[in-house]
Amino acid sequence: MGIEQNRERIVTRVRQAIQQSGANLSGVPADQQERLVNTVADGVLLELDSILDDVMSKEMEQPDENVPVGQVAGAAGQEETIQWQGRPFLNPFERYVVTTDRVRIFHGVLSKTAENLELVRLQDVDYHQGVSERILGIGDVTLRSADASDPVLVLNNVRDPEKVQSIIRQAWLAARQKYGVRFREEM
Repeated sequence: MGIEQNRERIVTRVRQAIQQSGANLSGVPADQQERLVNTVADGVLLELDSILDDVMSKEMEQPDENVPVGQVAGAAGQEETIQWQGRPFLNPFERYVVTTDRVRIFHGVLSKTAENLELVRLQDVDYHQGVSERILGIGDVTLRSADASDPVLVLNNVRDPEKVQSIIRQAWLAARQKYGVRFREEM
């Protein structure tokens, strides 16, 4: 279920709670009532996501060989440094990690899978925010690469997608320079 559907469920629940509480809002104009309900719904979503962050950060403190912390082993024994890590809004089952050499996407809790995109194979990075996503400060970051198996990866519903895009772009440019990769434009 997407964020919009979850938000609508919360809006409906807030309206029901107001009705059941017996609060008299007849003196409040309809547009102001709607604004109040929407503001409460957005606040609830943001607080739920904050609670998930607290839970996830406690889980990250526990040592796990599959969870990168600080430095991680890269190709040929070289160390990679984590540039950014996060997760989709309201989704504790997926996690994104951007290192100096790659973008990693971890799925699952009990059984885990991981996708990797080497930054030197990256060709483009963009972000998109819909209206409701802008209100919540989230958006999608799309990565296009020369990877034949998975040419497009999307980091869904990340906080501050413009900042994440910028971090990935800087890491991408640094990786290209580090490995001496040059791209030639085709005409």
